[in-house]
Amino acid sequence: MEWKVWPGLTDYDDSLVAMENRARQIAEGSAGEAVWLLEHPPLYTAGTSAKREDLVDPDRFPVYDTRRGGQYTYHGPGQRVAYAMLNVGERGRDVRKFVAQMEEWVIATLSEFNIHGERRDGRVGVWVQRNDKPLTATGQPPEDKIAAIGIRLRKWVSFHGLSINVEPDLSHFDGIVPCGITEHGVTSLVDLGLPVTMEDVDVALRRTFDDVFEQPDQNARA
Repeated sequence: MEWKVWPGLTDYDDSLVAMENRARQIAEGSAGEAVWLLEHPPLYTAGTSAKREDLVDPDRFPVYDTRRGGQYTYHGPGQRVAYAMLNVGERGRDVRKFVAQMEEWVIATLSEFNIHGERRDGRVGVWVQRNDKPLTATGQPPEDKIAAIGIRLRKWVSFHGLSINVEPDLSHFDGIVPCGITEHGVTSLVDLGLPVTMEDVDVALRRTFDDVFEQPDQNARA
């Protein structure tokens, strides 16, 4: 397993080419699995389920159409993106399980900072209940999204991955309806009052990975 932190802000097109090349090499058996940790300059990406009306401000930042799952997502400085190129063919060929593991990885990482992340039916990603905010009109505590997940598989190898809001400019999310959800907000670790650095999150991601993802079965068909 290769763990790599890309320095600075990584061009989205460059990362996409590199991801696709690595995924192809993994499928061919010429390279091992990899997790790349990086940041992008401000941009929006559209997944396969994106609705054009959810792109509220199309001229604000560059918009990239991508064939990962999901809807519109923002990437930018202060957000840790983890691209996971894993051999799902050797990990059971269960796509639902794999997506659930990606969510569990985020939840375990947040737990390292005593943040209780949660799944929600019908909403991919990880959410935080905001007991520090006034109740909603329905009398329930509001919920904010802290992490997005979107993956693609090719020949049973994953690429794309997840993003965790560490300390991004949360106003940059105003240009889209994040993941098609209008009734909930967006938060970050720093917004929740935690003085967490990107390096802290990297350590937590790496420490929790093996607790969530079993080792691949080398005898399985890739």
